[in-house]
Amino acid sequence: MRLTLLFFSVGVVAASCLAGAATSLPALKAARWVNSAPLTPEALRGRVVLVDVWEYTCVNWIRTAPYVKAWNRDYSSLGLVVVGVHAPEFEFGKRAENMDRGIRDHGLTYPIAIDNDFAIWRALDNDAWPAKYLFDNHGRLVKRWIGEGSYDEIESEIRRLLVVAQPGIQLPAVSQEASTFGRSPQQSYAGITNETYIGAERREPGAVTLRGDWHTDRQYVELKKGNGEIVVPFTAGEVNLVMQPGPSGRAAVSVLLDGKPVGEARGMDVGTDGVARFDRSGMIRLVAGAPRRRHVLTLSSSDPGLRAYVFTFGP
Repeated sequence: MRLTLLFFSVGVVAASCLAGAATSLPALKAARWVNSAPLTPEALRGRVVLVDVWEYTCVNWIRTAPYVKAWNRDYSSLGLVVVGVHAPEFEFGKRAENMDRGIRDHGLTYPIAIDNDFAIWRALDNDAWPAKYLFDNHGRLVKRWIGEGSYDEIESEIRRLLVVAQPGIQLPAVSQEASTFGRSPQQSYAGITNETYIGAERREPGAVTLRGDWHTDRQYVELKKGNGEIVVPFTAGEVNLVMQPGPSGRAAVSVLLDGKPVGEARGMDVGTDGVARFDRSGMIRLVAGAPRRRHVLTLSSSDPGLRAYVFTFGP
């Protein structure tokens, strides 16, 4: 994600830094908590705390989620507390039914603070999704990482702090997730199309073509009636789109890649017939594994009330 408030980017390599960040674990003043009673810095004293600032439709966070879940799995019984702080980019992300569905769909079992008012975000002096803040057992900030990557480094720091807090503790082997990441070559995002917003507030002229009867709002476009198309040229092998079904709660979107059914290049949310069918508000995976070159994606639907927010791309 772009390293500024309310902006996304694709493929940011995580960096550790302390400049501008809170120096100690702040009050966790959430609108509500999921998977836990409310937590406080005082209650967490003596534990190593990893605060993961996330957004459930954010592709950059989605790519980090397996590692965060692995750390909770392997170290929560050894003194680590993972706290997810969800700060919503879009209005629908403030609705409890959408958030609770997102938490279930992503399989998150650690404590989640719902930060609809960005109170914890501001207390951390945060500026991006995803962001990870690691605090020692005295509540002092040790490191901060922004964006994707550095998973082997993050886990190494977690392990170091656990040993400092509990000398002589027996730790398990480094997680398979972090070990695999450390051994694997990292994909380059050079030349990949940047995220592409569709709403009036942030749409770049000429980035997207709309055909049909669409209403343009600040954050999204909404299909009013009839058949509508969204056409976007891009350079990438992966395409995702944040969408929201209309009043029926369900939507179907046909996916064409370079004028043909998407076929074997379809993303996991697209059926073998080339249609993405969904009943949730969130990120829909449309294309995966296409040749990394220039393409044209055409989406069509006749479901009134369908909303589209932002495209993201990957290698």
